[in-house]
Amino acid sequence: MTRPVTLFTGQWTDLSFQEIAKLANEMGYDGLEIACWGDHLNIDLAYSSEEYIKTRLQILETHNLKCWALGTHIIGQCVGDLYDKRNDFFAPSELARKPEYIKKWAIETMIKVPKVAKEMGCTVVTGFMGSPIWKFWYSFPPTPEEMVERGFQDIFDIWTPILDEFDKYNIKFALEVHPTEIAFDYYTTERLLKKFEYRETLGINFDPSHLIWQGIDPKVFLRDFGDRIYHVHMKDAAVILDGKSSLLGSHFQFGDLRRGWNFRSLGHGHVNFEEIIRELNSIKYFGPLSVEWEDNGMERIHGAKESVDFVKKIDFSPSTKRFDEDMKS
Repeated sequence: MTRPVTLFTGQWTDLSFQEIAKLANEMGYDGLEIACWGDHLNIDLAYSSEEYIKTRLQILETHNLKCWALGTHIIGQCVGDLYDKRNDFFAPSELARKPEYIKKWAIETMIKVPKVAKEMGCTVVTGFMGSPIWKFWYSFPPTPEEMVERGFQDIFDIWTPILDEFDKYNIKFALEVHPTEIAFDYYTTERLLKKFEYRETLGINFDPSHLIWQGIDPKVFLRDFGDRIYHVHMKDAAVILDGKSSLLGSHFQFGDLRRGWNFRSLGHGHVNFEEIIRELNSIKYFGPLSVEWEDNGMERIHGAKESVDFVKKIDFSPSTKRFDEDMKS
């Protein structure tokens, strides 16, 4: 049994939900991981209106699509972030330059999400948690361990009531391990899970593109955190260091060829996706493979169509029989 291939709509919110659903169907996707911003899914409306939910489900059905997960990345980011003015773009415009109100809005919205997910027929919500200590990652000026622990404790304190609400609806929250998050690499992921005492509600949205440029082997990450993989993003990245370029990006925009690494359309980077499929088979993950398409060097419809074909070609079911088990005289 191969896995369904979905498209994360977060990079397509310039299109209406109707438009992206129609396009995804035409490109060959099985479903959508729906972004909870833009026109795609309004949490407040979905929370209060059964009719609104019905319209979204009808659009999916019309275009022969299903939804296994909702994406809450920009909302969740505002829950745990140390505010700067970039957060204004994620929150309602009337909250701009009001950090305490942005955080309040984000918390209240995330508390509504599991009910909406349940009514949409989902079991997983993907997203970010933010981080009050990301800016301290380099540790200069020197960062005392107490500051780091305080940051993890703050995330625990602010997210525990939100996850309590997820429990009420039997919905899992899958954090995308990602720079700017409280968990951005192997050891910070381990630390976060320990801080929450391996609470079952909290797991991982696995995305290899954020690991490979940090020097983390995606297959090792999958193997060690296998029981916490609740959702999978398929996204590629290429690391190209030419003696001048930097892994830190030099403040160049994504897609700039002077960067030391860039996101790439699937199959055009350095992620070994066959190894990832083998690890997913080993940990018995049979949920969706969600294409998060990000490649500023390629036309997106060409890339997204090529990506769904790539995933369907690279995916394979685990063996049900050992090839050597019948070798008997």
